[in-house]
Amino acid sequence: MKKIDTACIIDDDEIYIFAVKRLIQKNDFCNNVIVYNNGKDALEKIKHLISSNENLPDVILLDINMPIMDGWQFLDEFTSIKTEKEITIYMVSSSINPTDVERAKSYKRVSNYIVKPISGEDLCEIKRSFAA
Repeated sequence: MKKIDTACIIDDDEIYIFAVKRLIQKNDFCNNVIVYNNGKDALEKIKHLISSNENLPDVILLDINMPIMDGWQFLDEFTSIKTEKEITIYMVSSSINPTDVERAKSYKRVSNYIVKPISGEDLCEIKRSFAA
């Protein structure tokens, strides 16, 4: 069974990040967590990881509304990057707008759309689908 080694949180809300990191730890979700506060920083660091042949995240928990580069802009850029490793992306947003949900589904690399706050049950479901 595959295990999630590294999860990446891309979100600008420090309180949310703190809570999710605690939830990740409590649910033994993964071995490592990396955090970026906007899509631009995440994209630059992930490109660097690829070019330096370093460990890429297995799962990305991506917020939509962030400063500098939002989740949609991140996805538009990220989908053009070629990687050997399959990275699973989950949109995690407070938006319940059906347009956002449908837009997320239009990206092949997005596995699901989760409405905040993410729960331990959500993390367990992600872990189960990752292991399948």
